[in-house]
Amino acid sequence: MNNIFTSPVYKLEELNHIYIVLTSKYCNQRCKQCYIDFPLNRNTKDFIDINKIKEMLSQVKNENINCIYLTGAEPMTHPNFNNILRLCLKYTNVCICTNASFINEKKARFLRKVEDESKYNLLFRFSLSHYDELKNDAARYRGSYRQTMFAIKNLERYEFSTMLEVVNYYKEDENMLLEMFRQKFEDYGVAPDISVGQYFDKVNPPTEYNNKPKECMNSRTLSQNGVYSCPYLANDYRGRLGSSFLDYSKSVNAETDYCMQCSACKSLI
Repeated sequence: MNNIFTSPVYKLEELNHIYIVLTSKYCNQRCKQCYIDFPLNRNTKDFIDINKIKEMLSQVKNENINCIYLTGAEPMTHPNFNNILRLCLKYTNVCICTNASFINEKKARFLRKVEDESKYNLLFRFSLSHYDELKNDAARYRGSYRQTMFAIKNLERYEFSTMLEVVNYYKEDENMLLEMFRQKFEDYGVAPDISVGQYFDKVNPPTEYNNKPKECMNSRTLSQNGVYSCPYLANDYRGRLGSSFLDYSKSVNAETDYCMQCSACKSLI
């Protein structure tokens, strides 16, 4: 009797998106619901070398890249962030996935200047856990809610496109969450694109696969240590697919809890 479990294998259909993990472990905040296991030493810095990004961009110049996502723990902590942003905007659209703590009116004005220098678009992705400020901050950190609202308002003042991922930490009705967030944003006078994603519970992870995952079928992730299947598995040996974009694997063995979660929900990243 054969009871051996074989994980699904998903193949890259077309490379349309690239995630660049600017730092895997360094962040200026500590959200309780974050999937990253942060080191005890807050001074741990593992910033990607800008030359590695230049190398990657030259290797994928003939690919149909629609967007580069600058992500990580907190990408805007990278000491070379502004140069990396300008470099990527020479090639394609760029989305910054950030906790919002670095974006004030002055920074938004600077980012408007950066986008105006490029023919491509600059986008922003934020996340919150609840429309109630106290419940959101309980899942993240004190001040997270107001900080994110403040950042979105500053960016929309300079006509940027903003996206909000609602991480359903409390496992509430998705339609209700969307409606309540829309009402909140009307009060703030902003209108970001809102979606709801499932919370990844490291203590009680999913136990089965559902639909095909999306991210690894049209994207790859670059970190200081090589090419990976997705940002969740950056620097995890189970997600490593090669050392560069000249020799990376087009197939992914979906063998982790993250893969099971990705197969079941609309968005994780």
